[in-house]
Amino acid sequence: MEALDYAEKANEVFVLSDSFIRIKQLIDDEASTIDDIADVILLDPALAGTILKLANSSFFNYPGKIDTISKAVLVLGITEVYNLVIAYFTTKAFKEVKAEPEFLEAFWENSVDCALIIKYLGFQLKVPNAERLFILGLMHNLGELVMQQFAPEQVKKARQVASNELPWQKQRDIFGFTFADCTGELLKLWQLPYSLIEPIRFQDEENFEHCTMETKLLFIAKRIMLMNHQCQQHEQTMILTEEKMQEMMLKVDNVNAANNFCDMERLAILAILKPSAAMIY
Repeated sequence: MEALDYAEKANEVFVLSDSFIRIKQLIDDEASTIDDIADVILLDPALAGTILKLANSSFFNYPGKIDTISKAVLVLGITEVYNLVIAYFTTKAFKEVKAEPEFLEAFWENSVDCALIIKYLGFQLKVPNAERLFILGLMHNLGELVMQQFAPEQVKKARQVASNELPWQKQRDIFGFTFADCTGELLKLWQLPYSLIEPIRFQDEENFEHCTMETKLLFIAKRIMLMNHQCQQHEQTMILTEEKMQEMMLKVDNVNAANNFCDMERLAILAILKPSAAMIY
């Protein structure tokens, strides 16, 4: 089976709700107003509560209080609220994945770490609207959950990476494709924006020549996250080369600062999106 085959199976199991589809339709419709979008969000109290918690968190650092969904859309912008909606429904869709709690806790911690790191690096490099990068990090590895659902034994083998192996190469050896490939196929089936799909699909692309800034940042952020988790025993240069750092005009101080930011914000984001994962802290 190929990545698309697994994604198609996952699309039948991990379904985005009707609320998400309606919100997407409104956002795609230029005639829709802020109030139209807010009204649909309010039909799902859990979604509305999650958006307000995130909007008022230090993640956005908005100086005032955002106490209505309409204000959230107005202050953060439609695109950013849409990203928060995607984040909410994605974590909800995978709620019933067949996996041990420890696996899921580690998975979401890694995903949130990658999301926070890419957001921080975006700010450091003065990328416009760097908050939007968060969703790329959060969703970059959903393919692992897909494969965990349908091929858990192979996933277990793929996660056992020796210090002379790279995770994405091990995945390709075992499955014939990477978790990134599977993630990209699923997001395409979910009809999410290409601006999300492209960086995630090409997150392991070594040649930066034709890559977007978002793809390059995800490449870097993912590797910084891996050095803190799955690849702690690897030589740093094997995971992230000095050449790639220089190409992005990043230094060791930027990496350290990104990790510090991640350590400060991780628990708050986990507590909102995945409370069960936050409990390990």
